Amino acid sequence: MPVLTNSRHRLYVVLVSSHAENDLVRPFALHVPEEALDDLRERLRRTRWPERETVSDGTSASWQQGPPLAYVRELVEAWLAYDWRPVESALNAHGQALTEVDGQEVHLLHVRSPRPDAKPLVITHGWPSAVLEPLAVADALANPDDPDQPAFHVVAPSLPGYGFGTRPSSPGWSAERTADAWAELMTRLGYDRFYAAGGDWGARVTAGLAVRHAERVAGVHSFTPYVEAPGDPEAYGPLSEQERGWLRDRQDFMDHGRGYSMEQSTRPQTIGYALTDSPVGQLTWVLDKLWAWTDHDGDLETAVSRDQVLDLVTLYWLSATAASSARFYWENSPPDESGEITVPSAVTVFPADIEKLPRPWVERRYTDLRSFRVVERGGHFPMLEVPETYVAELRAGLGALPW
Repeated sequence: MPVLTNSRHRLYVVLVSSHAENDLVRPFALHVPEEALDDLRERLRRTRWPERETVSDGTSASWQQGPPLAYVRELVEAWLAYDWRPVESALNAHGQALTEVDGQEVHLLHVRSPRPDAKPLVITHGWPSAVLEPLAVADALANPDDPDQPAFHVVAPSLPGYGFGTRPSSPGWSAERTADAWAELMTRLGYDRFYAAGGDWGARVTAGLAVRHAERVAGVHSFTPYVEAPGDPEAYGPLSEQERGWLRDRQDFMDHGRGYSMEQSTRPQTIGYALTDSPVGQLTWVLDKLWAWTDHDGDLETAVSRDQVLDLVTLYWLSATAASSARFYWENSPPDESGEITVPSAVTVFPADIEKLPRPWVERRYTDLRSFRVVERGGHFPMLEVPETYVAELRAGLGALPW
């Protein structure tokens, strides 16, 4: 029974099942020792608090300098009473496994559909996210209530340095290398051909699969289809007023919302010390992005629930992956957005996402774009915010693509 550790105490225990799918993919059950949860609560009680922000309290303006003190204190009180075990049980019930690919121990969920006509689908999360996002939609994708809807065998790996795999010990884990690892993972699971989907870093890994393994990828779905921006916004065709608005939003994000990215792209180890040692630091680093990138009118918990926030942050804390997850930015700076994607593709635009790109830009890279849809609600974390919409979009987008 392997025990994974950090420098102070056991973080979690991996119970490896004897009923592996094959010699390379090893199912496991997760159990976090109570001492790790006690340590978390003790650290929360001993938080050394800063002064409150100097902007207006109780409104959206109070977030201008970061998460407001009063709300963070409220969340910490909730965290002290929070129960991690339901998340642990949900992960254990959804086909957790480990496999070593290219020297890296990859953590994944594998949810097989009972439907004989189901198609394999690999969904990749981004930052600050985790396999909890695809977990939220895996059952609906694998076993739809309507037999006329497409079904999928869902594979959801944790990005290198995220979740409960090992953290890379040497440089080189780019999105492209990760895509190669995912292709090998799908081979090990018995899937010669598959669909791929994701957003944020998951969209870049999905693009890597489409570029580097096009012969195996039946189609892709993305809600953040990163492309190289032209010098002239209308170089590839006229833009609608809505698309011009998207570009204004994008420029505002570039000007005022990318401090986290600069830090993680240049000094991931530095921010790692702060977040790995302070649960409130880890909470607020993630919370800031959940508030800024989700679809709400000032109340975050209308977009994602309090428990969803604490589930995600607790996973980051227990796995001690603040530095290693941030390092994925360093590994991919600057990201490669040049490869032409020729496989059939579908894109969904969520209105509160941080980078909504005009269709003419997307078509320049995604040369076989079969579907480009704009929905009414949702932001950068649609699997958590609007899971039913995300599932419907994935079914509509991928279900219409040829196999």
